[in-house]
Amino acid sequence: MVKETKFYNTLGVSPGATDAELKSAYKKGALKHHPDKNAHNPEAAEKFKELSKAYEVLSDPQKRQLYDQYGEEGLEQGGMGGGMAAEDLFAQFFGGGGGAFGSMFGSGMRDTGPKKARTIHHVHKVSLEDIYRGKVSKLALQKSIICPACEGRGGKEGAVKTCTGCNGAGMKTMMRQMGPMIQRFQTVCPDCQGEGETVRDKDRCKKCSGKKTIIERKVLHVHVDKGVKNGHKIEFRGEGDQQPGVLPGDVQFEIEQKPHPRFQRKEDDLFYHAEIDLLTALAGGVIHIEHLDDRWLSVAVEPGEVISPGEIKMIRGQGMPSFRHHDFGNLYIQFDVKMPPSHFNSPEKIQMLESILPPRQEQPALPGDAMVEDYPLEDIDASGQRRAQGATNMDDEDEDGVPRGAERMQCASQ
Repeated sequence: MVKETKFYNTLGVSPGATDAELKSAYKKGALKHHPDKNAHNPEAAEKFKELSKAYEVLSDPQKRQLYDQYGEEGLEQGGMGGGMAAEDLFAQFFGGGGGAFGSMFGSGMRDTGPKKARTIHHVHKVSLEDIYRGKVSKLALQKSIICPACEGRGGKEGAVKTCTGCNGAGMKTMMRQMGPMIQRFQTVCPDCQGEGETVRDKDRCKKCSGKKTIIERKVLHVHVDKGVKNGHKIEFRGEGDQQPGVLPGDVQFEIEQKPHPRFQRKEDDLFYHAEIDLLTALAGGVIHIEHLDDRWLSVAVEPGEVISPGEIKMIRGQGMPSFRHHDFGNLYIQFDVKMPPSHFNSPEKIQMLESILPPRQEQPALPGDAMVEDYPLEDIDASGQRRAQGATNMDDEDEDGVPRGAERMQCASQ
């Protein structure tokens, strides 16, 4: 005698229906009320969900026993509420949504697809020179493969049996009643130690010790294309771990660009800091830059072209190659002008400079009654440098918080 018959009524079967009768009833109802076949009938979609929920419970011996004894309330208290989605159950029932049923309903069903082993992730650090020129790296990894001796069975042919204690699940579901409540919990099957299969020790595979897989060293050739971006991923499909009954996993290498001592990279452009002396900044000269492919660039500063401290110039087409197009970005050079040391000039040389350089900037005239005091400049230590730097940063904003040079808004009186 069952407590309630709601799920049986939904499928249109009696409480004593066999597994075959349940399966036949669900198949007939699911095909009739599937949402893809009844796109404009919300009642059919609801009926489809009810059919799926009923079949999921009644097709599971443990859930059916709990439902027959305690009803739907007993399922919820026993932790068996919810379950898989109706589309997933249908896809599982009809083989993942493919074949004749998949073509009948189109692509509306969720295709779960075959299971796949995990993906192995590695970070591949490469230099800026390698990215500029391109290279092929040989990288070795350890991965699991199907044991060739037992072909992934773990033992002699016919010696590996499905565990009768858990029906191959590896876990046992236990239930106990505590007053009006039913507690449901899972535990590792003690008969197979969670493997789902049993095999006698003498029949275990000697090569893999019954583990079905062994470790293999594999060398992969990773092609680092010219101009590849930091964070780019290179995939080797099917080269990852292998497990019985699932598709081989993938291997994925992520490109990580190493810092460079001379160049900084932004997209396809390169940035370089060049230190030049004051004479080159004022009168011209030549600087040499070692590029990423062992070439040396001879860069001319034309006479008469004054280079200011911090000024940036560009050499077109000497940046990084663009990824897979191999056009080149630009090379940007920022100049740091190194001033000569103090007291390097004699009075005679100072007079020569005064005759060559533009005249000194005129200072505002002092009032006739101004009190004038003379002060020398002093060098400052590291502590003074930090204090001066902090004051310089604070000067970027006035006391009222408005950045220097910004317009101030005045409120008009009403």
